[in-house]
Amino acid sequence: MSIKPTIVFDLDGTLADTMLDLVPVLNRTIAIQGLKPVTAEQVGHVSGKGIKPMIKLAYTLNKKSISAQMVDELFDIYLKDYTNNIAVNTRFFEGVENCLKIFTDDNWILAVCTNKPVKLADKLLRELGAHQMFSAVPGFDSFDYCKPDARHLIKTIELAGGSASNAIMVGDSQNDILTAQNASIPVVAVDFGYSEHPVATYNPDQIISNFDQLYETAVEMMENI
Repeated sequence: MSIKPTIVFDLDGTLADTMLDLVPVLNRTIAIQGLKPVTAEQVGHVSGKGIKPMIKLAYTLNKKSISAQMVDELFDIYLKDYTNNIAVNTRFFEGVENCLKIFTDDNWILAVCTNKPVKLADKLLRELGAHQMFSAVPGFDSFDYCKPDARHLIKTIELAGGSASNAIMVGDSQNDILTAQNASIPVVAVDFGYSEHPVATYNPDQIISNFDQLYETAVEMMENI
């Protein structure tokens, strides 16, 4: 019996436009220390690396230094706020829900590999009504390693019941593309996410501009694995 094909998605900037809530929470958090607000354009490109890098960048943009202890303290404040406001404005990008259904109907295994804390990733997908579609949703704190470490992606595929030799990654940033490349897994980049530079800069295997393109792209890529 052949192993089902697996498609693994990044979450922030790939499946969902989370900046709509991430940035307001970030600005409320840094305001406690008297910092000026930042914009999605300024910090979005590090969102795929996690919350702490966003906090550090906000300080850099304000030309302020921050200690590791303060990062941890603000991280805890951020988590409490974001947990309560995780899907106030966040929505799936256009076409995502239909795309996920197409893959599910075609018997693909679906998973999410994110550098969001796992409890927040679970909560967001539940609030968006799609958690049941994914066989695994590990976050940055699920293992002793996280993206761009190849093991984060490979372990995600294993937890979902798939095989790394029969899988594809979908992401929006250098971090996602590098993760897949480190794992020797084909990667599709979306060009509408939070990448600092055009995703073509990072040499993904394919680039799509909307989710209507993903199924046919993935099937063709799988045939060439």
